[in-house]
Amino acid sequence: MQNLPNTTHKLESVDIDKDYVVDDLEKVTNLFDFQALARHKMDSGAFAYVSSGAGDETTFNRNHSAYDDILLNPRVLNEANALNTTITLFGDELAYPILVDPFAFQRAIHPDGELATVRGAGKAKTACVISSFTTTSLEDIQQIATTPIWFQLYLQDDIDFAKKVIKQAEANGCKAICITLDGNAAAIRNKEDKVGFKLPKDVSTPYKIGRPAPMSWQGIEDLIAYTTLPVLIKGVVSGEDAERAIAIGAAGIIVSNHGGRKLDTAPPTIVALPRVVKQVNKRIPVLIDGGIRRGTDVLKALALGADAVLLGKPIAQALGSAGAEGVTKALEILQHEFEMAMILTGQDTVASVDSSVIFEK
Repeated sequence: MQNLPNTTHKLESVDIDKDYVVDDLEKVTNLFDFQALARHKMDSGAFAYVSSGAGDETTFNRNHSAYDDILLNPRVLNEANALNTTITLFGDELAYPILVDPFAFQRAIHPDGELATVRGAGKAKTACVISSFTTTSLEDIQQIATTPIWFQLYLQDDIDFAKKVIKQAEANGCKAICITLDGNAAAIRNKEDKVGFKLPKDVSTPYKIGRPAPMSWQGIEDLIAYTTLPVLIKGVVSGEDAERAIAIGAAGIIVSNHGGRKLDTAPPTIVALPRVVKQVNKRIPVLIDGGIRRGTDVLKALALGADAVLLGKPIAQALGSAGAEGVTKALEILQHEFEMAMILTGQDTVASVDSSVIFEK
């Protein structure tokens, strides 16, 4: 037998992304590409506003990287081919357990603003949560909406104004109210400050009259009693706050750290999720946002007990770089990745996804 030379081979990854310039929507293959495209297409101030975090951006970065620490459990020769990705939330059937997070000042990001986001999300069969700091009226939004619309509410200085806004949300067909509780203090955002971000003079915010103001649990309970819509509490990362929210009548919880844009070194949302899920114990739906960039992230969140996920930054980047078409493509990419992740872990329905999807180390 011929003696073969004793050689050692090192497996190396080819860094295709290093030389791959994303300067057109056709070149986008994943949600990370939208950040590159947005950097190329968007005004620098608007890009910094939607793409940066608080402080040293520890939480901002860990929101996604924490998902990498969770391993999935592949299953072979399974029958997960006829997928059913639908869920039902507050009486509405959604095509996927994926929603668009509220994000502010959208006409400063793209000329068509919220109309482009809602139009693009509708084409991808995705529900949207509209920000208190929307630059488009709910009346105009509902004229083009083809999927459920929720409204996100900041508690501002004038509580009577907040009640008027709630009534407008009800009158315009919104299906839920999300009260955000982690926005009552200004954040340290050094990158945004260095670049500078200002609203264009021709952009107005019909439901914003001041900065978010502190509010008591009793005040939130009064607002929940004031509306006929289900109210979700957004900004929860602890079991104790989740329990308080349930006690005052919340219909749902959104585990959120404001996308890493408020208190730096707060826990990544996927790390906080199991504590909230355990405390809630299936009494009300639990949703999560922050750091979701892959379909595998969606699957991991569901496996750890979330009922659905929301995306903000990548949708803002998709809007800013490519308008409604960009929003549609971003959501469809994530939906396709989620379907592939379900198939490869042997799941044929969202309801079947549980902790068995996670590979125990």
